Amino acid sequence: MVRRISRREFIRICTGTTAGIALLSALEPYILETLAEAAEGKPPVIWLQGAGCTGCSVSLLNAVNPPIQKVLLDIISLRFHPTVMGAAGHLAWHALEETAAKYPGKYFLVVEGGVPTGDDGIYCTIGEKDGKEITLLHALKEYGSKAAAIIAAGQCASFGGIPAAAPNPTTTVGVWEVVEKTPVINVPCCPMHPDDFLGTVTYVLRFGELPELDYFNRPKLFFPEQTIHEGCPRCEYFAKGIFAKHPGDEGCLAMVGCKGMVAHSRCHVRWWNNHTNWCIRAGAPCQACSEPGFPDDSGPLYGRYRLHE
Repeated sequence: MVRRISRREFIRICTGTTAGIALLSALEPYILETLAEAAEGKPPVIWLQGAGCTGCSVSLLNAVNPPIQKVLLDIISLRFHPTVMGAAGHLAWHALEETAAKYPGKYFLVVEGGVPTGDDGIYCTIGEKDGKEITLLHALKEYGSKAAAIIAAGQCASFGGIPAAAPNPTTTVGVWEVVEKTPVINVPCCPMHPDDFLGTVTYVLRFGELPELDYFNRPKLFFPEQTIHEGCPRCEYFAKGIFAKHPGDEGCLAMVGCKGMVAHSRCHVRWWNNHTNWCIRAGAPCQACSEPGFPDDSGPLYGRYRLHE
């Protein structure tokens, strides 16, 4: 029997987990307890995909603690996901509409990818009904208005990401710029870290409310005020004025494109790929993919970054 966990303890686990100890490994007992308490009413989830590369779905499918199959089959009731669901065409779309009609105000809507708004959203169609194409923009307004909450999964859904990069001919934006009334939780990074997503879902299920969000609607649990630069193991080089001339060199990577000084994420704490590595440890500069300005404001890619006024 797993003892109940308070918000304070949950937050301590989320903010105190270090590299080598997966966040979800620490939370798994409480996730499973949450599941047991809600076994008869697993929250329905509709997952829409827009302008993106499906990388956030791939990142989530790499979750191992708990195994992703347990998440999808036991913790939530995934009713619609274009990439992983077996159904297709009208049968698949029927599942989406049935879920929205049966569980108004109770289902969660996850959106992956940016939302093209140009020309009434025609640059991203995701289905068809009665012979008429359905755009992500229209679907988001219809099904987003009926959801309990919306999770913008990844940089593109949160802030537009690469699809919204200049000159942005499709006028792509983040979900929270389209939805007006339903709460939107932004879980950025390119791709999103599975811990950030699953930790957010677990908090909402466990405590029945949204986690505390920052100015950009990101959960403060996973996107703190501290920057990656402040917690970077190469910060000592910065203090000593030792700068790398090429990616992979010894020294601070600020002169070869690192934007860790403006990136509010915990990549340096949790690491990626089953907690094996992360950008700077691999010798690559941080690109601040957790921030609204990515990729335009965080350029140049491998050139010296200058803070924008």
